[in-house]
Amino acid sequence: MRKARVARTTHETDIAVEVNLDGTGSYDVSTGIGFLDHMIEQFSRHSLIDVTCRIKGDLHVDQHHTTEDSAIAIGQAIAEALGDKGGIGRYGTAYSPMDEALCRVALDISGRPYLVWKAAFTQEKLGEFDTELVEHWFHSIAQAVGITLHIELLYGQNNHHICEGIFKGFARAMRQAVELDPRKGGAIPSTKGQLGG
Repeated sequence: MRKARVARTTHETDIAVEVNLDGTGSYDVSTGIGFLDHMIEQFSRHSLIDVTCRIKGDLHVDQHHTTEDSAIAIGQAIAEALGDKGGIGRYGTAYSPMDEALCRVALDISGRPYLVWKAAFTQEKLGEFDTELVEHWFHSIAQAVGITLHIELLYGQNNHHICEGIFKGFARAMRQAVELDPRKGGAIPSTKGQLGG
């Protein structure tokens, strides 16, 4: 089973994360930030990756450390669960419509982390969540998993729709990329014989 657990404790956050890449999209998320919980839940549900994520963070300071560390820990758990990445689809692409907004996400579990971000928000907050942290969450998870990740807002106006569309698109692209392809017979999907490095 492609499962992993990560426990991460710093002076800023105390995190416990579990993932199951072959799950059903079940989740148990508590970060202390309601909107972030909602987005991680969307990721789990639409990727079919089971996610447990419990964080106690220094929210009396701000939301930055909790948001960043949630992405790092989830990313580390996904990377561990992927193992040598043998047999995975590796690539994923999704168009994600959310009412008037349309987002496009393309990714490669390449072992070479990189984020191209072409989206913007016109509000500083969604609920109590700082919108500037959305890009940072994706930067952090791309680094932790080792993903080349391209995220683009094609059009849209409602900030909630834009953010949710991006998370759902990322989820659908990850679902494609982590799923095992029986035709590959467990082979690493690279002519180099390894991904990353």
